[in-house]
Amino acid sequence: MEDVVKKATDVTEKVCEWRSPEQLKELLDLELTDGGESESKILQHCRDAIRYSIKTTHPRFFNQLYAGMEPYSMVASFITEALKPSLYTYEVAPVFTLIEDAVLRKMMEMIGWEEGGDGIFNAGGSMSNMYAVNLARYHHYPHIKELGLSAAPRLVIFTSRECHYSISKAAALLGVGTKNVYVVPSDNSTNSLYPVPFMVNATAGTTVLGAFDPIEEIADICEKYNLWLHVDACWGGAALMSQKHKHLLKGIHRANSVAWNPHKMLMACLQCSAFLVRDKTHLLQRCHSAQASYLFQQDKFYDVSYDTGDKSVQCSRKPDAFKFWLMWKALGTRELEQRVDRALAMARYLAQEVEKREGFRLLMDPEYANVCFWYIPPSLRNLSDGPEFWKKLHTVAPVIKERMMKKGSMMVGYQPHGDKANFFRMIIISPQVSKQDMDFVLDEIHNLGKDL
Repeated sequence: MEDVVKKATDVTEKVCEWRSPEQLKELLDLELTDGGESESKILQHCRDAIRYSIKTTHPRFFNQLYAGMEPYSMVASFITEALKPSLYTYEVAPVFTLIEDAVLRKMMEMIGWEEGGDGIFNAGGSMSNMYAVNLARYHHYPHIKELGLSAAPRLVIFTSRECHYSISKAAALLGVGTKNVYVVPSDNSTNSLYPVPFMVNATAGTTVLGAFDPIEEIADICEKYNLWLHVDACWGGAALMSQKHKHLLKGIHRANSVAWNPHKMLMACLQCSAFLVRDKTHLLQRCHSAQASYLFQQDKFYDVSYDTGDKSVQCSRKPDAFKFWLMWKALGTRELEQRVDRALAMARYLAQEVEKREGFRLLMDPEYANVCFWYIPPSLRNLSDGPEFWKKLHTVAPVIKERMMKKGSMMVGYQPHGDKANFFRMIIISPQVSKQDMDFVLDEIHNLGKDL
């Protein structure tokens, strides 16, 4: 508790104690042996694992789309690990089956599905997007389940260029094919063999820029052409909690399915990912059921509609909804709303500071909690914005990232984007984060890169 909770959330501690893979192999005793070890050695292994791990709960961890310590969710995680339930039947997980149902219904209410729907918590947003592709295809061509891909024409998915890579992975895994994922605008040269569109993926909160697709307008097209509309709101879904920011997802109630990860902006412990479906005809069940007779007996002594496992592609499944339910119970909707509002306010503050400071340049005004910017060291500030300038600037962020990791002062991600040179991508989530932390980030980037 002292090392992994208190120290890891202390701003005066390091975000990481960085070691290379070779160094870490030397420091850690990784070999598995025939005999067991003493408790003192086991405790030391635990301390080493904590010491050399990245402290994602640290106030200055801005590297990913998740961060921060959520105490109630952590307690829920401990309880479920200790109880070790599997969520395929009410028989072995009565409490958690009902909790998942309650959480899903509340999330559907936030989306705007007044008549409810269906859903399932699963192993991550990528899995949710895979569910969406499979369910959309089954909706249009149900014979695929039994007959395979021969029962359908060549199918096409439309998505934006900024969509999550899991859409292509789902297309590869499910046999749709990555070349049949058309980004908008689509490359007309690939439109051959009379492909049939069956699904549109809209992204609410893109991974890099935090941008939102126009769901309302996309829904109009989907309804006109009978296309399944899936909204990947894994990152941006939290804006639904905020009266001030839910306009970013205007039209989401018209989606056929939604992916939403409470473990991101809402800070539930990893993993906590929901896939929600507007359908109320048991489409999820029909698409995935295998009717295993040893598990889903239909002559049980209780209502078997609470046995949800046949809706899932997993068999064993953790009660992840409990991690969200307990913190929601403890904090209430208003506190969750305030967390979202505060994170976005911090993002706007940082963007304003970037624009004020010499040597910093904003990529775009943030739409959400992603703040993307370049740091231009003094040696490059007199160069014009030509190819030579961008070539040199491209090398700056990787060096600063290496220095901050080895120092352990903070973690901020960087990446190129299209034809744009490497830039920093700050992700702001935790309510622990202050304006002082935002100022520290910019000061630290300058101190780490001013000699480049």
